[in-house]
Amino acid sequence: MPKYDKDDLERRMKGAVESFKGDLAGLRTGRASTQLLDPVQVEVYGAMMPLNQVATVSVPEPRLISVQVWDKSNIGPVEKAIRSAGLGLNPINDGNTLRLPIPDLTEERRKELAKLAGQYAEKARVSIRNVRRDGMEALKADENKKEISEDEKKRSEGDVQKLTDEQIKAVDDELARKEKEILNK
Repeated sequence: MPKYDKDDLERRMKGAVESFKGDLAGLRTGRASTQLLDPVQVEVYGAMMPLNQVATVSVPEPRLISVQVWDKSNIGPVEKAIRSAGLGLNPINDGNTLRLPIPDLTEERRKELAKLAGQYAEKARVSIRNVRRDGMEALKADENKKEISEDEKKRSEGDVQKLTDEQIKAVDDELARKEKEILNK
C-alpha cells in the first residue's frame, strides 16, 4: 500500500490556510468582530474556559462589542480576562453586560498589526511546505519500495508542487487583503 496520499496532503495544506484565516480574523482592524475575543480565556469555576463558553458575544454596532455574561458572578473574571488579553480593549461594566468600544487604530498599531499578519502568513507557509516535504518523502519511499515507477513519482511530485503553489498563493492573497484592510482604515 503506497504511503503517498494526495487527498491527505491537500486536506492538510488547506487546513493550514484555514488556520491562517482564523488567526487573521482575530486581528483588530478598527471594526468590531466577535472573532476578536476568540483567543480570550477566562478563569471560572477553577478552570480556564474560552470566553464564548461563559458569555454571549455580539456586535450591536460597527464599533462596539457586547459581552453578555450568563452567570453574573463571572462578570469580574471575564472583564479581567479581556483586559489582560493584550487586545487593547477596555471593557465598560454596566453590571449585567460588558461593552467594548473599539478605539481607532493609531498608525503605529496598524503597522504592528500588518507585521503580525505577515508573521502569521509565514507560519502558514512553513506549515504548507512541511506538508509538501512529507508528500515528497512519501513518494521517494514508495519509489524505493518499487510501488510506483520513476515516471509516476515525477508526475506526482509535479502535482504536489502545484498544490503547494496554489495554497501558498491563497495565503499570500489573504495576507494582501488583510494588510489592505488594516492599513487603509
